[in-house]
Amino acid sequence: MSGHHHHHGHIHHSHHDRHGPHGHMPTNFSRAFAIGIALNILYIIVEVVYGLLSGSMALLADAGHNLSDVLGLAVAWAGAELSKKPPSKQFTYGLGGSSILAALLNALFLMVACGGIAWEAIERFSAPSPVASKTVIIVASIGILINFGTALLFMRGQKEDLNIRGAFLHMMADAAVSAGVVLGGIFILFTGYNWIDPLISLLIVALILWSTWGLLSEAVRMSLAGVPRDIDIEKVLADLSDLPGVETVHDLHIWPMSTSETAMTAHLVMPGGHPGKGFLANIQTAMQERFAIHHVTIQIELEDEEADLCQTDCHSS
Repeated sequence: MSGHHHHHGHIHHSHHDRHGPHGHMPTNFSRAFAIGIALNILYIIVEVVYGLLSGSMALLADAGHNLSDVLGLAVAWAGAELSKKPPSKQFTYGLGGSSILAALLNALFLMVACGGIAWEAIERFSAPSPVASKTVIIVASIGILINFGTALLFMRGQKEDLNIRGAFLHMMADAAVSAGVVLGGIFILFTGYNWIDPLISLLIVALILWSTWGLLSEAVRMSLAGVPRDIDIEKVLADLSDLPGVETVHDLHIWPMSTSETAMTAHLVMPGGHPGKGFLANIQTAMQERFAIHHVTIQIELEDEEADLCQTDCHSS
C-alpha cells in the first residue's frame, strides 16, 4: 500500500484546565465526605444499641445499610482524592479511573447490603418479635435529619460526577429508608402488628435496589469504557462532519477517563489539507462546551485511509 500523509493534532490543555466546571470535583468535597462519614458512624452506633434494646429488625437493618454507606463514602472519598493525582509515566491520564472503580464498588456494597437485609427480614417473618415502637420512631427520625443533611452536602456535585452521585443517592435513599422505619413504628404503635417491622425491611430493600440500579449500570458502562450516557455520539459525529473541509469522519472513540472527565479521538478526512491555525482549538472549545468532552485528539488525513485499508484487507476475511 502506498504511503499516506496525515497530521496528528492533539489539542493540549494544562492540568489546571481539568478543574473547570466539568473538570475534577472541587477539593471542598473532602470536608463533605469527612462530615458525612463521622455523622453516619455515630448514628450507626445509636441504631445498633437501640435496635437491640427495642428488638427492631428494621433499625438493625438500617444500621447495616448505613454501615455499607460509610464504606461507600470512604471508597468514594478515596476515588475522589486519587482522581486529583497528576499524570505520571505509568499513568499518563492520571488516576481518574479510580473514581469509576469507587462508583462501581459503591453500587456493589449496596447490593450486598440488600441481600443481607432481605435474608434477615424473611427469617423474621416466621417469628415476628415485639418491637418498642416509640424508640424506633425517635431513633429513625434522627436518621432522617442526619441522612438528608449529608445528602445536601453532595447535591451540587451529583449532576456532573457519578462518584458524587453515588454518595448523594445513598444518603437520599437512607433518608427515605429512615422515613419508612418511622412509618413502620407508627403503624406498630397503633395496630400492634409486629410483622410490619420485617415488611418495612423488605420495602427498604426494594427502595435501595431501585435507587442503585442506575448507578450500577452506569458504573459498569464506564468501567468498560462505554460512551457516557449523557453524550450522544451521533450528534458528536454530525458536528465533526459539518466542519468546513471535512469529507468523512471515522475512528471516533469517546470514553470516560474518570466519573467527571471524558476523552475523545477521531480521524477527519480532509482532502484539501490542514485548514490552518485555530482549527483544532475551535474543535476543542466546541467539544467541551457542547458535550463536556475535555481531552480531544484529532488525526487529520488527506485521503480516506480507512477505505483504502478496507479495499486491501476486508475481502480476505
